[in-house]
Parts: sequence; C-alpha cells; structure tokens
Amino acid sequence: MPYHFRKIILFISAIILLQFIAVNLQADGKCSKKATWDKISEYMSPAPEYAGNYGNYRSPLVFDNGRPVKTKSDWAKRRKEIKAFWMKTMGEWPPIIKNQDFEILESSERDDFKQYKVRFRWTPKDTVTGYLLVPSRKGKKPAVITVFYEPETAIGLGGKPNRDFAYQLARRGFVTLSIGTTETTEAKTYALYYPSIDSATIQPLSALAYAASNAFEALARHKEVDAKRIGIMGHSYGGKWAMFASCLNEKFACAVWVDPGIVFDETKGGYINYWEPWYLGYYPPPWRNVWSKDGSKNCNGVYHRLKDSGHDLHELHSLMAPRPFFVSGGYSDGPERWIPLNNTVKVNELLGYKNRVGMSNRPLHDPNPESNEIAYSFFEYYL
Repeated sequence: MPYHFRKIILFISAIILLQFIAVNLQADGKCSKKATWDKISEYMSPAPEYAGNYGNYRSPLVFDNGRPVKTKSDWAKRRKEIKAFWMKTMGEWPPIIKNQDFEILESSERDDFKQYKVRFRWTPKDTVTGYLLVPSRKGKKPAVITVFYEPETAIGLGGKPNRDFAYQLARRGFVTLSIGTTETTEAKTYALYYPSIDSATIQPLSALAYAASNAFEALARHKEVDAKRIGIMGHSYGGKWAMFASCLNEKFACAVWVDPGIVFDETKGGYINYWEPWYLGYYPPPWRNVWSKDGSKNCNGVYHRLKDSGHDLHELHSLMAPRPFFVSGGYSDGPERWIPLNNTVKVNELLGYKNRVGMSNRPLHDPNPESNEIAYSFFEYYL
C-alpha cells in the first residue's frame, strides 16, 4: 500500500478513536451526573404533608405596596426591594474589596492536594488567616468557602467530627477556602464589628456576610478556580454565616446551610438565637444576658424590630432564586421548615426553575456522615 494511503488511513482511524473516546467520556459524565442526582433527588421536594403550604410567612411575591409579583420583570424589581430593605435595616456594607490575592504564609502537601495557610483582607481594616486547599488535578475547578468559629475545624484539624467540610470537598476535587473568626471566638465576641465593636454600623451577621464576599473575590482570582462555580457552606454559627452571605451576594453559585435555624424561632432555645449581640441583636458592650434561651429578654439590635413587623429570613432565602441551595437540617431545622422554603420554591416556579431548593433532616444538631454525603453530592451536582 502506498505510504500516503497508509497515512490517510491512520489519520482517519485516529479521528474515529478520538470520537469514540469523546462519546464514551460524555456518556460516563452523564451517568455520573445521574448517579449524583439519584443521591439527592428525594431531598429536592417536600413531603406531601408540606407541599404547597406557605404558612403565615409574608409572601416574597408581593411588593411592599401590596401589588402582586406576576412576571420575571416584576420579580427583578421585587428582589431589589427585598435586598434594599434588609441592607438598610442591618446597615450598608462598605465597598467590596476587589483585586487582592492571597498572601501565602505556609504550604504543604497533603493527600492529593496542596494546603496553603493564607492571609487576606476581609474588611477594609482587618486581615484574616485561613486555609486554601487546592487539588492536584489540572484545569479550572469548582470551589467552596467554608465558614466556622475557626478555620482549622473545616480542614480536619479542629477535633470536631463530621465538620471537616473543606477537607472532604478537597478530596472530591473542589478548591476549598476555610475561614473563621478565631480571635473574636477566643474573646467570646464571635463575629465581626465594623468599624469597631463599640460603634458598629452593621449588624454583625451581615458583617460576616460582607467578609465572606471579600473572601469570594480573593478566591475567584485564583488561577485554579472557576469563578462562576463557587459555593459556600457552614454549620450552626457557620450555617447562619453561609446563609446570609449567599443570600446577600448573588455571585455565590449555590450554598449549603447546615442546621443554622433558617427562620426566627424562639422555641429552639439557644440554637436559633438571632437576638444575640453577635448576630442581629447588636448593641455596644458590655453585654448582658448573652447565650439566653429566651429572645424576649434581649430587646437590642434589629432582631425584634424585624420579627415584630412580620419580616423573617424566608425573605432572604428568596434572594437565592434561581440559584440552588440546600438545608442540611437537624434539631434546628426539621421537615416543617419546608413551609418557609416553599415560598422560595414558588419564586423559582415563577422564574421557570425547579429542583433549586432542597433539605435533608436528622434528629440531632450535629452533622453526621450520611447528612454530609448528601451535602457534598449536592455540590457535586450543582457545581
């Protein structure tokens, strides 16, 4: 056979082989995505007894003047109205800090990823130290910010079981950034206070959301990160933080909130304690009656003003639409939380989306391997 014919045959064979590989890779990808969906699909809709139940919550699909939201255009305006109210009530943020890169303090090899101790500015006046975990595989990757009292727990060095979210997600191929309020936790003031703890102009929980937004900007600039695929996750205190951050900053692609107490509820003792001065009940120290199980004893900050005027956190949830989010519920967030969540489901229906709100439930506040597997699968599916 002439040499040039052999070259043509080899060339055609190579093309056929590449097409075969591509088709099979695509099929494997579809199978993998389906398998992941099968893990979470049962948690993406309420049980029949809660379906279509919106409770007594003020509908996010009604303007403040009483006019109903009927179109996507209406929702865009209503969304701005909701966010503007909450930002004004809690205190406006300073400008987001952009164009900053992480300062690398330490680096080490760990499992199949690199671990970096990093520092960056999360408010105009404060820096924070956290941990950046970068998987070894090449290319842009999805990423998740994890938030908690301190950053060591989420990377598996804090001694608290089943809270090593950043570590486990890094093993699954996500770039993760673990941050926490180490200094304020040690001082038992727990949050961020801007510009100072004696004269804060932003409710601390919103200040934490602002800090997470600055973390987002730094992480999005990393060469290994796909800036359009960044989520956020936290448990309890961190769950409140993750919820406020993802709701108030639409750049977060999705979020997992682990038993934060997704609405105001004074029947859950100290677990859902938004009245505390480090959440939505700020007043200048010295503080009194902290860690109270009864919110009626603390009438400071904006918590009671919001609650008494009929506002609740389901309004913030609606700001996520159509971005997906998942509640990993425990003691604070049982199956009945589908009632406030249904209000965001309805917003997504107006926008033409389904399967954007999910929740799993367990009896206890603490996460467990089963609840974490569902949460990680949620990120794998949506990011």
